[in-house]
Amino acid sequence: MRSKKKNFFAKYGEDYLFTLPFFILFTVFTILPVVISIFYSFTYFNVLEPPQFIGLKNYFELFIEDDIFLVALKNTLLLSLVIGPIGFLLSFVCAWLLNEFKKGLRTFLTVLFYVPAMSANVYLVWQIILSNDSYGILNSTLMKLGIISSPIDWLHNTDYMMFSVILVSIWLSLGTSFLSFIAGLQNVDHSLIEAGSIDGIRSRWQELYYIILPGMKNQLMFGAVMSITSSFGMGAVITQLVGYPSTNYAVHTLVHHLEDYGGMRYEMGYASAIAVVLFGLMIGANKIVQNILKKLG
Repeated sequence: MRSKKKNFFAKYGEDYLFTLPFFILFTVFTILPVVISIFYSFTYFNVLEPPQFIGLKNYFELFIEDDIFLVALKNTLLLSLVIGPIGFLLSFVCAWLLNEFKKGLRTFLTVLFYVPAMSANVYLVWQIILSNDSYGILNSTLMKLGIISSPIDWLHNTDYMMFSVILVSIWLSLGTSFLSFIAGLQNVDHSLIEAGSIDGIRSRWQELYYIILPGMKNQLMFGAVMSITSSFGMGAVITQLVGYPSTNYAVHTLVHHLEDYGGMRYEMGYASAIAVVLFGLMIGANKIVQNILKKLG
């Protein structure tokens, strides 16, 4: 038995040693905070006093008494169901189309598509586009075309706020997922494409479904996780666009609700319960996507 352990450590010990710093950081900054949040979600904790165990009271208040939470939950699910899939598909389609260009042009267009994800002042551009007066780019264009007769307050009118947030968020979603798809398309084995043409593949759609997508499962999984995480974690984008809180909580999300109780009221037990619900939604959505992508293989 000891010889087996010695052989195991002799064979893999160096590998585990190199990965040890990552596991330590991942445990301290990811696993431990999640465990602590789950513990605090069953307590009343206001930072000034020691946490008091109250069982499921926070969760009962969330789903039964907190009307704003239910609004935030509805908005978060709506945004994630629209932005996540559309952003994922749009990123892949753009990457697939750009992959057909020559290297120099492809590199330039890739940087151009990724710029919004790196820019800190991207919200200023959209605030000009969606300005509520006749000088706003969108309003002036629609008025010239005769589609509208007076300016629309895109960022504060509750009838249009959700549309504006979705539009900007989809545009911003062309980031990390897009880069991973470009990398995946570059690494597809072209000999498989040639073999497929011999075996009966006659269109680019068949090539995409039978060869490219199965060969990009890892990149597709990574892109899906990033799209889902960003769509469920929307908060800063909305605050920059419409302010906080949004008019009649029209685009109030779970992240906003979490920031309200955790960062302003310091009700850490209640905020932890919100965080646990949000974490559960992300895990559930990721599991669904994993099951869908497994069918590609």
